[in-house]
This record gives sequence, structure tokens and C-alpha cells, in this order.
Amino acid sequence: MTVDKTELDGILPLLARGKVRDIYEVDGQTLLFVATDRISAYDVIMGNTIPDKGVLLTRLSEFWFKFLEGDVRNHLKPLAPGQTIYDLLPKELSEPKYKEQLDGRALLVQKHKLIPLEVIVRGYITGSAWKEYQRTGNVHGQPQPLGWQESQEFPQAIFTPSTKAEQGDHDENISPEQAAALIGKELCDRVAALAINLYTKCREYAKSKGIIIADTKFEFGIDEITNEIVLVDEVLTPDSSRFWSSEHYAIGRSQESYDKQFLRDWLTANKLNGVDGVKMPEDIVERTRNKYVEAYEVLTGKKW
Repeated sequence: MTVDKTELDGILPLLARGKVRDIYEVDGQTLLFVATDRISAYDVIMGNTIPDKGVLLTRLSEFWFKFLEGDVRNHLKPLAPGQTIYDLLPKELSEPKYKEQLDGRALLVQKHKLIPLEVIVRGYITGSAWKEYQRTGNVHGQPQPLGWQESQEFPQAIFTPSTKAEQGDHDENISPEQAAALIGKELCDRVAALAINLYTKCREYAKSKGIIIADTKFEFGIDEITNEIVLVDEVLTPDSSRFWSSEHYAIGRSQESYDKQFLRDWLTANKLNGVDGVKMPEDIVERTRNKYVEAYEVLTGKKW
């Protein structure tokens, strides 16, 4: 079964349908995140789905939340031993027609005030950063050495934020100075340092599995009582990161990818990037799904 969008018949209030996730309110402190099989590229949702994608994203995020739990607090609602999310949801949602929409793709999360930044960390120069560097010699407004090549590794991972756009709008790359003006320098410095540390830890783990994490996007909230930064949304999935094959990595060109860069390349080749309602051919759907499955299996060590 593939899930394009969830329909819970008003049992829980629907707060938002994002590019991938449907978000429901459970109570004043708790949300239900449901990862659908929708896929977006260039900030546009495709007209058809990638089967199992939402379950793959959810399981991979759960893996990384666990991997990083000693480094950062996350937004998952704690469950008692033997407890499932259905024990904390209205009993109607245990009916088969709802469980088939939720099983494996739903997370109960605690509400936090969101920090309004896409917290991007880059370890390699690619994508929009490479394009900016070719034009200006900068990356997110930060000057870089001359003579770099595409896909070259930065000496140290760098914080390259963007604005967090509403659905239908486009995120805008900004400099760390602009980010500091947006959320305050003290909080921005904390977020940047934390994000680089998380990325670096996960990058080294992924390298041991034969995957290069070229860059990734984190999202954070803040506990307004303790002032603690909380890791939210998804973590190091093919939707939020660029995964490359270590075996086939070579500087000076674009890389073989485990993520939705494959879809982006197909859209670009067909001059469809940014076009609404594009329907992917079945071979693109299947090959993209296979990339998500491969990334999940390689990183977690679990068979799909």
C-alpha cells in the first residue's frame, strides 16, 4: 500500500500537510507526525508517490534519533516498555482503516517552539553551494579558497543556513550573519556548533558503512522552560541529506547518489525542475524507491 495523504476523519485535528508529513494535534503538548509517500524536489511535490518511502524515512529517523540520544535531546514522546503509540491515541485509530495509514510511518512527538531556520551543514561542496561558489567564490556569503572543484571536501564542515519557507515558497540560502540577525547571535552560535557536531559524528559512522554524507539539513526546537535545544522533524534521511557512495566518489564531478538527487537529475534533464504536478514514470519511481531502501539497509544494517 502507498499513502499519498492520510484521512483520519476528524478523530484528531489536522494541523498541516507538509511536503511529506501530515501533522495532527493529539493534545496541547503532543503531535502525531505521519510520513506519507509523497516526494518533493526543487520545493515542488510530485504528482505520484514512492511506495514505502514514508516508512523508510520514519525508521531511518528513529535510527538516528537513537544514535544521537547521548548528544542531543529529541522530540519523540517516551513510551513505556511494551507501550505503542496506539495506547496514547484515541481508540478509534486502532481500527484497521486507520492503522494501515499509520503503521510504521507515524511518530508521537512533543511540541516545542521551532527555531525558524533550516540548519544545513555541508561537508562537501555540491548543489546550490557549488553553483554559488562558481558565480561568486562564496558559499552562503562566506568567502572560500580559489580553485576548488565540484564535490571537494571542506577542511571542516560548515554551517550554511537557509530560511524556512512556507509550503509553496522556496527556502533562501542566507549567511550565518543573517541567521544570527534572525534568531539572535547566542542561539545561532549554539545551533551551529551543535549541528556541526551531530553531522560530524554521523558522517564518520556513515563512512564506516561506505556512505559519504555530503550535507544534511537539521531542524531544531527549543524548550522554553529549560532553554535546551531539541532535535525535531526528520534526521539524516534521503529527503534531508545527500548520500554518496564512498566506492565511486571522485572529485571534480557530480556523484552517484543514494538520495533524491536521482529524481532531481531526472527532472533537470527533462527541464521539469520546479514544475507543479509532474508525474514520475514507473521506472523512476522504482529506481528512486530502491535508492531509499539501499540507504536504509546500508546505514542501519537491517534488511528491508
